[in-house]
Amino acid sequence: MARAEPPAATFERRVLRSAAEHHYLRVRLELPDGGARPSVAQFKQLVVSALRELHGEVGAALPVDVLTYEEKTLSAILRVVSSGLVKLWSALTLLGFYQNRRCAFRVLQEYIIRVQRGVSAENSWQIVRRYSDFDLLNNSLQISTLSLPLPPKKLIGNMEREFIAERQKGLQAYLDVITTHHILSNCELVKKFLDPNSYSVNYTEIALQHVSMFFRSEPKWEVVEPLKDIGWRIRKKYFLMKIKNQPKERLMLSWADPGPDKYLSDKDLQYAVKLLSSCSHPYIYKITFATANESSALVIRPFSEKGTLKDLIYKAKPKDPFLKKYCNPKKIQGLELQQIKTYGRQILEVLKFLHEKGFPYGHLHSANVMLDGDTCKLLDLENSLLGLPSFYRSYFSQFRKINTLEGVDVHCFGHLLYEMTYGRPPDTIPVDSFPPAPSVFVVSVLESILTCEAMKNGMPTVSRLLQMPLFSDVLLTNSEKPQFKIPTKLKEALKTSKECIEKRLTEEQKLIHQHRRLTRAQSHHGSEEEKKKRKILARKKSKRSAYESGEEHSAKYSNSNNSGSGASSPLTSPSSPTPPSTAEHASF
Repeated sequence: MARAEPPAATFERRVLRSAAEHHYLRVRLELPDGGARPSVAQFKQLVVSALRELHGEVGAALPVDVLTYEEKTLSAILRVVSSGLVKLWSALTLLGFYQNRRCAFRVLQEYIIRVQRGVSAENSWQIVRRYSDFDLLNNSLQISTLSLPLPPKKLIGNMEREFIAERQKGLQAYLDVITTHHILSNCELVKKFLDPNSYSVNYTEIALQHVSMFFRSEPKWEVVEPLKDIGWRIRKKYFLMKIKNQPKERLMLSWADPGPDKYLSDKDLQYAVKLLSSCSHPYIYKITFATANESSALVIRPFSEKGTLKDLIYKAKPKDPFLKKYCNPKKIQGLELQQIKTYGRQILEVLKFLHEKGFPYGHLHSANVMLDGDTCKLLDLENSLLGLPSFYRSYFSQFRKINTLEGVDVHCFGHLLYEMTYGRPPDTIPVDSFPPAPSVFVVSVLESILTCEAMKNGMPTVSRLLQMPLFSDVLLTNSEKPQFKIPTKLKEALKTSKECIEKRLTEEQKLIHQHRRLTRAQSHHGSEEEKKKRKILARKKSKRSAYESGEEHSAKYSNSNNSGSGASSPLTSPSSPTPPSTAEHASF
């Protein structure tokens, strides 16, 4: 199993409609008296016998395929033409004996879901889920307090063909909602539901094992409690810590393993992570301790009861699960204009500092900004070293002009500024129009980052944003001198890593662009309007061919008569073409 965390934002999930041609049934044969288990051939014969017993020879002739059969569990997946579903279902339900032994068929109502990651159809798979699985998932997602459109339960008539088809449509709509919701689509519950093979590992246990190994060499630390699900990443885990000789002070430990953009060597990674604790900047949150090995990194920071900038915007409690805090805020309200200006300027200053140092970031969002009084401080600098995917990757990977980490940071800053202004994330990207804001200068900055025109022309630089009226008059009072010394050799390694990250992003954007163009072309070619145009052109071409054929025949007969050949062929007037041929009905 690959270690890299797959970019879920590009998932495509769809419930297959089976109402058109075939229906699929998962059935289980129950033998209360035990005894020999039927082979697949005997199982197929039993199905045919059940059809013959209830519907006669006509029923026995119904085409039924046994797609899979597990002799151990006596369960199978049957495929039947849609018109024969009721006959098969009733025959199996009423069957009571097999080889003079009591038996019963249980029809398990299940749905086949095709899941695709990214734009390649080769990276797809099928899973089988029952309605109870959907119901269990929906109950788990209730922590988000979102109203999700799961079709209701039905106790009577839930096996009727029309009801099953209608429920499939409802479940498709349900999947569409949870997989297009940015936070839900990234949560562990949804990923495990759609991709159980890739997300079967218990990462909390793995994290605890690594943390325990670390404590053997650093006995002064002690775990107070796991901070379960406070972040959005599946492979990043958090623990509340304390120092044994300072029991009242609380710290937060984060553990993560490398992601798909980890291009530093193990040696460079370990050195770079340890170097983070020496970084001193008024707008970077202080790291108490950091270490890494070839398989993971561990970072300890002071724990803040006030929480992050996102907690301030959503009025959330820092220790609550991510879904509960941010999916459905009770009150949507942006920050005051002065807060927007000050926080925005502070964040831009630290981004400029990192860019000048050649330190890639790419992970800006409001939950990665800690509040310390009236000061914003950046979190999770280790994410880029580990090659973890960005929170907003599914957005900026759609636009080919956002192809550098500096551009990524600016794009992410646009999301953060929108959230500070309006108290919620934008509904869509790009943004067509902006609601009323506390200042026209806010809208001016947002338009330079999040509009369709900005996506086509590319992102402004951080320096350009700092010069815009919204931020240029903000007075920063912090006098702390930034310090972050990166050795030349490590700078070269970071530069190479940055180039590799940007190259992979560019390649992904190219594939998405090609897929989008192909999809548009196929949609345009298959549209009703295009079909009508092709039919009209075909008719015109057919008529023109028939007319030219008639002209040719007329000229031939006319020439023949004028030459005095004496042939008794009937005359055909050149001005009266022959009737159109059947080629008129041809289509492309």
